[in-house]
Amino acid sequence: MRLLFLLLLAANLGFFAWTRFLAPPDPTVDRQPLTQQLEPHKLRIVTERELAKAPAPQPARPKPAAPAPEPVRIACLEWGSFSAADATRAAQRLEPLALGARLAQYRGEETASWWVHMPPQGSRAAALRKAAELKQLGVEDYFILQDAGPLRWALSLGVFSTEDAAKAHLQALREKGVRTAIIDRRDTRVPKAWFQVRGVDAPLQEKLRAIAQDFEGATLHECAPRG
Repeated sequence: MRLLFLLLLAANLGFFAWTRFLAPPDPTVDRQPLTQQLEPHKLRIVTERELAKAPAPQPARPKPAAPAPEPVRIACLEWGSFSAADATRAAQRLEPLALGARLAQYRGEETASWWVHMPPQGSRAAALRKAAELKQLGVEDYFILQDAGPLRWALSLGVFSTEDAAKAHLQALREKGVRTAIIDRRDTRVPKAWFQVRGVDAPLQEKLRAIAQDFEGATLHECAPRG
């Protein structure tokens, strides 16, 4: 029994000596951790009391969002000019927009130098027949000249301040099937109407421009001072 004890003791001493002095170092074990630390003299053990007193880290505050750009708003848009018949039709197109006090209508006279018309028909009966043909083609804005003179029994289809506006109207008549209308120079004062809309934001401006496309000869632009 004594011999067994001595053998175990000798084995333990031999194993200790082997692992401590003779065995090659294990590459996975760092035997000198402090010597390989960056600035080890600055390491300090923090007690639980000091850790409890330390202020809690504050969450990063999100950056405030950039303010949304102000919507573009036009102080006033003017639409015109219109003949009496077109002014009534334009007013009907504006009704669904419910503009209320923002909508105003002005009436006055305008010098028109370009006249779209159908030549004299020779008699009242012929002029009435031509007027009936125009109605069948969907043309409602016209009147028959009945005053004595070389233009008696002609059918006026519109007077315009610019040649481009007159040509645009004539083209629209051609597309409806009117074939004998022509353009002449004729300086005259004619009654006209204009609409003004105030406080126009971008969505309303788009709606107004869409409606204005159906009215040749009338333009939509920013209001100018009226005398």
